[in-house]
Amino acid sequence: MVILGIDPGVAIVGYGVVDYTGNRFRTIDYGAITTPAKTKLTSRIKTIYEELRLLLYQHKPDVMAVEELFFNTNTTTAMAVAQARGVILLAGTNESIPIFEYTPLQIKQAVTGYGRADKQQMQQMTKTLLGLASVPKPDDTADALAVAICHGHSNGFGAVLGAETI
Repeated sequence: MVILGIDPGVAIVGYGVVDYTGNRFRTIDYGAITTPAKTKLTSRIKTIYEELRLLLYQHKPDVMAVEELFFNTNTTTAMAVAQARGVILLAGTNESIPIFEYTPLQIKQAVTGYGRADKQQMQQMTKTLLGLASVPKPDDTADALAVAICHGHSNGFGAVLGAETI
């Protein structure tokens, strides 16, 4: 099963593509979609949508796993990220890819076995589970790979998003 993990954002959208077969992960690709800070939001989310569509075409994932948003203070940032997340979900839906979402707590639990793991623990476990030489950078990329690992370990028990629920 080819899993595309996504860590949503506006400035940086982390992505990680892994193959999960027989309880083993194989890293296919990872990186980040970036948008310039001084660009209009509409241009930024268009860039995210177009670049994600290219990734979907290139890797043809079986599923897409997306981190749920968690914000407790800055509502302006939350709104912009929610809009970017919307085009991410739209891109996957337009390609008829099943989309699953996971909370940060679920991701930490699936990757480290501990729901309160810190960022460094998460990055080290992601590196170890995928057999990488170093922790992927930027952090959003490592986070996206962790989302993909979470989906593999969860056997598809995340919240399923579909056209009828969006």
